[in-house]
Amino acid sequence: MNKCIDFSGRPFHFIGIGGIGMSALAYILTKRQFPVSGSDSRPNHITHKLETLGAHIFSQQQADNLEFFLSDTPINGVLSTSPEKLSAAKTNLPQVVCSTAINSNNLEYKAALELGCPIFHRSDVLAALIADYYSIAVAGTHGKTTTSSMIGYMLLEAGLDPTILVGGEVKAWEGNARMGESRYLVAEADESDGSLVKHSPAIGIITNIELDHPDHYQSLEEVVHTFKTFAQNCQILVGSIDCETVRDSLQPTISYSLHPETGADYSVTNIDYRADGTTALVWEKGKALGLLNLQLLGRHNLSNALAAVAVGRYVGLQFGEIAKGLATFMGARRRFEFRGEATGITFIDDYAHHPSEIRATLAAAKLQARPGQRVVAIFQPHRYTRTLTFLEEFAQSFTYADLVVLTDIYSAGEANLDKISGELLATAINKHHPQVVYQPTLALVSEFLLSALRPGDLALFLGAGNLNQTIPELITSLCEPLKATS
Repeated sequence: MNKCIDFSGRPFHFIGIGGIGMSALAYILTKRQFPVSGSDSRPNHITHKLETLGAHIFSQQQADNLEFFLSDTPINGVLSTSPEKLSAAKTNLPQVVCSTAINSNNLEYKAALELGCPIFHRSDVLAALIADYYSIAVAGTHGKTTTSSMIGYMLLEAGLDPTILVGGEVKAWEGNARMGESRYLVAEADESDGSLVKHSPAIGIITNIELDHPDHYQSLEEVVHTFKTFAQNCQILVGSIDCETVRDSLQPTISYSLHPETGADYSVTNIDYRADGTTALVWEKGKALGLLNLQLLGRHNLSNALAAVAVGRYVGLQFGEIAKGLATFMGARRRFEFRGEATGITFIDDYAHHPSEIRATLAAAKLQARPGQRVVAIFQPHRYTRTLTFLEEFAQSFTYADLVVLTDIYSAGEANLDKISGELLATAINKHHPQVVYQPTLALVSEFLLSALRPGDLALFLGAGNLNQTIPELITSLCEPLKATS
């Protein structure tokens, strides 16, 4: 398989273009004036945005999508692979981009193979873009999206005009990607499938290291090996030594920690975690830089911000510029995102799907909760392998919730080989928590919440699946009786 990405003008075709990582790449390539097309069976606002920029979107993943590149005249029915046709169209065959979600049985993928299209994993395209810029790549088991978004926003506010690709949508650039004109690129770098080892940025950040993807890794040691390879590929490595695995396994060029006694290059004192944000005094190698004010909640977001401070200082920003930018950063979508309020109930959507993330997010929610206000955690487990591997960790991660509502597991395409279920997880949580309710479907979750939620509750929807799709309907249903009496 050819691994050389062609940035000379050859078309790009994305199988599954609507995904959060794929669409970010497609956006940047479209903005760089390359011919871009893609397919997705579930069109959304992201694919619509790409269409408005000039990308050609197919509504199904099927073999004859690639006829688009062979001829102006479609070949009815069966894909033609005649030598004459292929010879005439050879220079127009696209570079086909896939994610790990696309398997060898995909008809569009098979057609690309038969035609002889160069086929790349999305990480290959990201690696080529990282090599094309002065790049800052953010890796880690947790906090990648928030930290990369923070850094991108900080550079943008400082006038450095970065190109940005992140795994979430950010209001400041109205999406998951932004095309800048400077040499800087900020990217979220994913370890889930091992492709992290392909990236060689100027600056790499590792926020933490845990086992999170047991569908790909057999042990934490395998995960550490992937991060070690990434670390070796970085010219400068910025790492959190609050993470024991980072501290023991890697040697960051620049370290950061929430605890000054660790001797990290960047640390904080005078921390004030509040319901409306966080304040801390930032130190650089024993010298006080100044006060940092964040709108984001919780210690995990203060740690993310400290990584951004370290990067900002390394690229030459004054602390005042850094602090001014981070003070107005509102976060990415699905990262403690306020979704609305109805009958005095506040609705929050968060992507947390690992036990550590759930604990951190619920701790932040408890900070925001007023005296007497309940924190209601509504959780949809994500993947059978993750739920089974971390069953006991999940069971103990809901300490800060007053009520836990669970639904069944979002498979993400996995087969349930071990017969794990949301009900089994609910039973495990109930051993550590007195208030746990299991509802097997999203419809039943909504029905239960309509009767169980009380005015003043903070309803926190957790998970990487489709649980958050129930929020708008819940808000509407709660508001309807009020409209009828007004």
